[in-house]
Amino acid sequence: MYEPTQLRTFLAVAQTLSFTQAARRLGVRQSTVSQHVRRLEAAAGRQLFSRDTHTVELTEDGEAMLGFARRILEVHEQAAAFFTGTRVRGRLRFGASEDFVLTRLPEILESFRYDHPEVDLELTVELSGTLHEQLAAGKLDLVLAKRRPEDPRGELVWRDDLVWIGAERLRLDPDRPVPLIVYPPPGITRARALRALEEQGREWRIVCTSGSLNGLSAAARAGLGVMAHSRRLIPPGLFRLPDRAGLPELGKVDFVVVHGQRRGPAEGAANALAAAILAGGERLRRSGG
Repeated sequence: MYEPTQLRTFLAVAQTLSFTQAARRLGVRQSTVSQHVRRLEAAAGRQLFSRDTHTVELTEDGEAMLGFARRILEVHEQAAAFFTGTRVRGRLRFGASEDFVLTRLPEILESFRYDHPEVDLELTVELSGTLHEQLAAGKLDLVLAKRRPEDPRGELVWRDDLVWIGAERLRLDPDRPVPLIVYPPPGITRARALRALEEQGREWRIVCTSGSLNGLSAAARAGLGVMAHSRRLIPPGLFRLPDRAGLPELGKVDFVVVHGQRRGPAEGAANALAAAILAGGERLRRSGG
């Protein structure tokens, strides 16, 4: 009933919320993406996206299709691997940024290990900037992290807004420096936050630095200050600050998977895990708690 090619296209559009970005990821024309989505909507008898000239959003039926599409593709790939006799094996050094500590990334990794038991998976959790440095140094084979605006590398998993978050009762004094809770250098959100405040001419002071998302979240929940964070990954107990707080816009951030340069068994394992992350990307935007 549902063609795997159309489901992959649907997932690409759902994760990027852009027909153009989905076409780039899949290496096809935008008209092909539109055709696949129309055919899948026809097969389902439901509208999966609401779209106009500027925005693309999932409908309620589209949200429901996400889970079905992921499971159908997982079973399809498992069957293909079983009957072709292809076995992915080798040591895979995978790095994930701190942003995914509270998401359902462990579920994706658990499914990957079940599907590829001969892969020796080594996980590193670090700041996005640090992971990119380790990848460039040949210390990692695959990275899931934020990328800097000027960096074109990586396959887009999804694009999100960076927002200011803090405790629900936090109130900022406009006459005092903004109290910042930040990752240490080379944190990407840290750099974006400082640049935005400096461009606005707003004074700031750092009240907490931690390389752990749990540490930053604890400081924010205690009301020590504000932090820049992905809108779809806001930790429990924290809230987006309203516009009346007067803080500058932070723009958007891309979450990507980036491959290293190592060839051989690691390359096949990296490709398989990257495909699993791209197929299950919507789970990364949901809390694991």
